[in-house]
Amino acid sequence: MESIPQKQLISNWLSFSNLHLKIANELENMLQQQHQLSLNEFYVLLFLSEAPEKKLKLQQLQNMVGLSQSAMSRLVSRFEARDCGVLKRNICADDRRAIFTSLTPEGEEKLKAAMGTFQETLEKHFPINHAFRDWQP
Repeated sequence: MESIPQKQLISNWLSFSNLHLKIANELENMLQQQHQLSLNEFYVLLFLSEAPEKKLKLQQLQNMVGLSQSAMSRLVSRFEARDCGVLKRNICADDRRAIFTSLTPEGEEKLKAAMGTFQETLEKHFPINHAFRDWQP
C-alpha cells in the first residue's frame, strides 16, 4: 500500500510532467507559426550558438538535444533541404568519420529572432524569470 508521502510525490511528478508537456507544446507551436522552426531545431541552433567556434559534432548535438543519430541526421538534412543556410556540415580533418555541424551568420539571425518568441512564451508561464531578457547569441 502506498503511503501519503509516496502518493504526493507521484502526484507532484505527474503535475510537473503535465506542465512540461504543455509548455513544450506551446513553444513548438509558437516557433512553428512565427519562425518555421521545430523546438528541436531551435535547440540545435541554441546549442551551436553556445559552442566554441559555433560548431559541434553531430554526436554531441544528438546527445544535447536528446535525439537518436538518425533523427539528428534527418533534422540537419531538413535544414539543408530548405536551403535557408543556417547550418553547415563539415567533415572533421582529424577523424574523417566525424561530421561537424556549424552555425552560420544566417543561423545566428534566425536564432536571434526565434529567441524573442521563446522568451515571451516562457515568461507567460514563469513571469518572474527574466533570464533570457538580455540573451545574445
